[in-house]
Amino acid sequence: MGPTASGKTTVAVRLARTLPCEIISVDSAQVYRGMDIGTAKPDAALLREAPHHLLDVIEPHENYSAARFRDDALALMREITERDRIPLLVGGTMLYFKALTEGLNELPEADPVIRLMIDTMALEQGWPAVHAKLARVDPETAARLEPNDTQRIQRALEVYYLANKPMSELLKKPKYVYFPYTPIKISLAPSDREVLHLRIARRFDAMLEAGLVTELKKLREEYPLEAALPSMRCVGYRQAWDFLHGRIDAAALREQGIAATRQLAKRQLTWLRAMEDVTEFDCLADDVADRVLEYLRRELEALMASG
Repeated sequence: MGPTASGKTTVAVRLARTLPCEIISVDSAQVYRGMDIGTAKPDAALLREAPHHLLDVIEPHENYSAARFRDDALALMREITERDRIPLLVGGTMLYFKALTEGLNELPEADPVIRLMIDTMALEQGWPAVHAKLARVDPETAARLEPNDTQRIQRALEVYYLANKPMSELLKKPKYVYFPYTPIKISLAPSDREVLHLRIARRFDAMLEAGLVTELKKLREEYPLEAALPSMRCVGYRQAWDFLHGRIDAAALREQGIAATRQLAKRQLTWLRAMEDVTEFDCLADDVADRVLEYLRRELEALMASG
């Protein structure tokens, strides 16, 4: 696990070269077909060397959920272990990791009419106003969300309208958890946040140079896309969408894209700090892959010795 631009894929490929691992992607953006540049999806050469499960699962106009990820991941983990190999889950979508290991609460399914109503409210009043409305009906959830965290604000308000109860109350209900594995939890985190920010800026610049805007143009020609879709709310695509509509210029596209990616990394690190039994490695260390491999070998040996 780790924030964006922490080098998770590089470490995972090193592990897959050395250990009998199969990689399962834990990334809510890389599930979309055709969204390659803006999601930093591994290229064809790397995938030939280290195939990844759960890439390119759905079309960009379709929806994917934490519940579906949990079902897909558990099915893959069973198949991988039956091949006497090790499932190696790699990504930065912390909600998916939490859903997999801790289960899911029973929340109402998404309702397109309610979502359209909330989107219209946001368009007319702005997301900070929608966040303020959420604070009135579910202050506990609103307190942990930034006013610009549009997707989670929308979901929390949607749950309230559908269940007539705040999400924070529903999340406290006990849940049944099926997870018949012993996880070894590893996180990559930066010892210097500013260096991670520089990495993020360089990577976003590389995405722009590789044709992020052109990729989005092509996707819009091939699929019935709308700005409110989860795929188009992904960092980078949301800013490229505004650029194509003339709402921002090229300089603002870069500035807002980098800022949004930094905010994403901040949220990911907050999730990681709240997780238990996680061994952290400095993602900025030159030998981080070697350190993770050495640690993982020791942990696997201990598990096998204990039966």
